[in-house]
Formats: sequence, structure tokens, C-alpha cells
Amino acid sequence: MNTLLSALAAAGPIAAGWSVHSLWLRRSLRSARRDPLTGLHTRDGFTRRASTLLKDPRAVVVLADVDRFKQINDNYGHAAGDALLRATADRLAHYVGRAGVAGRLGGDEFAAVVIDDHGTVSDLLAVLHGVLARPADGLEPAVHTTVSLGWVRAADHPGENLSGLLRRADEAMYAAKQGRAGVRRAGLGRLLATWSGRRAGRRGTALAGPRDAA
Repeated sequence: MNTLLSALAAAGPIAAGWSVHSLWLRRSLRSARRDPLTGLHTRDGFTRRASTLLKDPRAVVVLADVDRFKQINDNYGHAAGDALLRATADRLAHYVGRAGVAGRLGGDEFAAVVIDDHGTVSDLLAVLHGVLARPADGLEPAVHTTVSLGWVRAADHPGENLSGLLRRADEAMYAAKQGRAGVRRAGLGRLLATWSGRRAGRRGTALAGPRDAA
């Protein structure tokens, strides 16, 4: 009995050490899946959560890109650029809510998966487009920018994985960025994306900012 008690007493600190180490590893893993600037999921964390959400036929994949971001950094400094990225991330996360997921893929590019409960994602993303374009709070002078959005319904491409859906959303977003029609650019971007989609199986829909977006 004394030998058994001695063995258990000796093993106690080791077990406690492993528990602490395991807890540290879990926290480190969670931290690694969060972008330190914006608090959104990194690409890895986003991919894990988004892949699960895509099992829902109502899922919609969205890409958002801040227009003229390099010019903002050049003209106002990196602190202003960082503030704009944080504001964009906060607004996107608030819009997506707990039912979806938002992530920062890198630079000024963001992604999200939302669940379209009522089939009105086009109208909802038009609202999001305006929300994301608002100036970031607390910056003087106010930094005005726009975003380009591209999105695609998972149900329109059964069997396509996240990578493929992001590629289609990216094509739609790129179409929006290439539209050159001044204040009508958003409409032209939508038209271009629709036209491209009809040729390649409804690739997605796009929304973009003014002509000088880059």
C-alpha cells in the first residue's frame, strides 16, 4: 500500500504538469487561429469553421476587399490602414453573427460564410456593402474608402469545396473591380459577374465601389 501511495504521490506533479501543458497548447492553438490585428479567424481557423457551415445548403460564401488600400497606407500612414482593417473586421463580424464565420485571409482581403435563412442575401449584402464603406471611427481626417464584394451560393455548386467556392466568389469580386462606369460601377460589376456566371455556371454576384477602386 505504501508503495502504491508513493507512486501516486510521485505521479501527481507529472499529471498536473501535463494538464497545464495541455491547457497551454489549446490556448496557443486558439491564438494561432486568430488574426492578432483584427481578432478574426486566420485562414486556417476560417477554413475549419467554414467547411462545416458549407454542409448547410443555405450557406453563402462572401469575399470582401478594401479598395485603394495601398493608397490609404501611403497617404495616411499604416496606423490609419490598421484602423480601417479593424473597423472592417468588426463590421463584418457583427453582420455575420454567431451563425456564420468571418476571417481575414491576408492583407485587406476578408472572407465570410453566412447562412441565408430567407433567400434575401443579395439585399443583405447590398446593405453590408454600404456599412463596410463607412469611414473608420476616430480617424482625422476621415478616411473614405469602399469595398468590393463577391459572393456565391453553395447550393448553386453542389459538391464544390470551400476552395472552389472562394475562387468563384473571387472571380465575381474581380469582375466588380474591373467595371469602369463611375458611380454606376456597382451595377456594372453585378452585370459582368452575372454574364460571366451564365457562361460558367452562375459563378457569383459582385458589388464594388467607385471607379477609382483598385
